[in-house]
Amino acid sequence: MPLKLSLKPGEKFVLNGAVVQNGDRRGVLILQNKASVLREKDIMQAHEATTPARRIYFPVMMMYLDEASVPKVYDEFVRRLTEFMGATKNPDVQAECVAASRHVLAREYYKALMSARKLIEYEDERLGDVASGVHGGGVAG
Repeated sequence: MPLKLSLKPGEKFVLNGAVVQNGDRRGVLILQNKASVLREKDIMQAHEATTPARRIYFPVMMMYLDEASVPKVYDEFVRRLTEFMGATKNPDVQAECVAASRHVLAREYYKALMSARKLIEYEDERLGDVASGVHGGGVAG
């Protein structure tokens, strides 16, 4: 099933590791086969991984964008996820952690990213202004 991306003028995204930028008008991109795609707003730079949930999201993002990085970042993901699970007793959050882990083990990295995104949302609700605004996105290129 094709993936349709509607792009804002100047919007950046990563496609299979390449930074791509839309031109000066709205555009539509249709991907006919499987590809690793992240919009600029979903990209996290290493220096933005400053909270426990963001330290889970970052290695998952790296695995999604570059499967060759899995051996380098998998242990970091496991360590950070274990720490996070030990710090919360919320059953819904724990279930989301388990889901992220299962998705990573199944090499379903985009689904794991969505679970990690929910962890960030939970964390932001708990920490308020302390955590919000830390993940501002940005794509180097």
